[in-house]
Amino acid sequence: MRALVYHGPGNKAWEEVPKPRIVEDGDAIVRVDAVTICGTDLHILKGDVPAVTDGRILGHEAVGTVEAVGAGVRTVKPGDQVLVSCITACGTCRFCREGRYGLCVGGGGWILGHKIDGTQAEYVRVPFADTSVHPLPGGVPAQDVLMLADILPTGYEVGVLNGAVRPGDVVAVVGAGPIGLSAIMGARLFSPSRVIAIDLADSRLEAAKRFGADVTVNNSRQDPLAAVGELTGGLGADVAIEAVGVPATFEAAVALARPGGRIANIGVHGGPATLHLEEQWIRGITITTGLVDTYSTPTLLRLVAGGQLDAGRFITHHFPMEEFIKAYDVFGDAADTGALKVVLTR
Repeated sequence: MRALVYHGPGNKAWEEVPKPRIVEDGDAIVRVDAVTICGTDLHILKGDVPAVTDGRILGHEAVGTVEAVGAGVRTVKPGDQVLVSCITACGTCRFCREGRYGLCVGGGGWILGHKIDGTQAEYVRVPFADTSVHPLPGGVPAQDVLMLADILPTGYEVGVLNGAVRPGDVVAVVGAGPIGLSAIMGARLFSPSRVIAIDLADSRLEAAKRFGADVTVNNSRQDPLAAVGELTGGLGADVAIEAVGVPATFEAAVALARPGGRIANIGVHGGPATLHLEEQWIRGITITTGLVDTYSTPTLLRLVAGGQLDAGRFITHHFPMEEFIKAYDVFGDAADTGALKVVLTR
């Protein structure tokens, strides 16, 4: 089969590799029907995730058809269409039993495209299939469900729920890429008074308006701190969500939060960021971090199936799998191409 293989920082190839096989009784082999690229994949290609080594197949999001299952798999069978979650859950360790699957210590967590071969391939081996894939709901396009593999639960859990967004809150989202847009979409479920999107690219700020932002700030031309202060009587945002993963955006999110406010960091950071604790300790702020757990995926699937969330709105570009390198170029140059999520299909 063919797959997108990482060969060190800045180096990737669409090449021939061995097809995966059942290794453990809980495995499923899934034929990948639709797959996408994540901002985390771009971080990997920059060298920000040293655990990803030469020869690793990238990717942690897919929709596909089960081709084979191990003897211990009970919830899916060959022929079933499934969503492959970005998080793999052993289902039995302490953290999985608490619903914190991203912290799994039983062999799961974020392993696809990280510690084991991932989904940007014609086939993928999914360990712990009973607790790591979701049957597709009827009546929803598979490519729409693909958006629930990572970005929608990430924005919702790590941004909106960790940030404790409440009715009437002012929410500032720093970064209007796919994760930031997911946070905006999720925040709207809780009736905030204002959602403010901050980004450097006008194309992404236009997208933020379509996803529910009330106010947009291009921080190449306008001071976000002044803009948020003007809207809040100088207090700052109740919730500031960091959705990029670079020091400047984390530091901006901390500065944008009001006294007693909440800062929810979603971004994947490849280097240190400064926290001015000498200034912040007295302000009573709360900072949350974390990897998505995907405990919200069943809820989000119901919302998408019921028409309450338009997951397909994220998709801006389509490619056949043979054009993976081109898809990466388009996604990586999103400021110019306007790409939000690219979908590759057989």
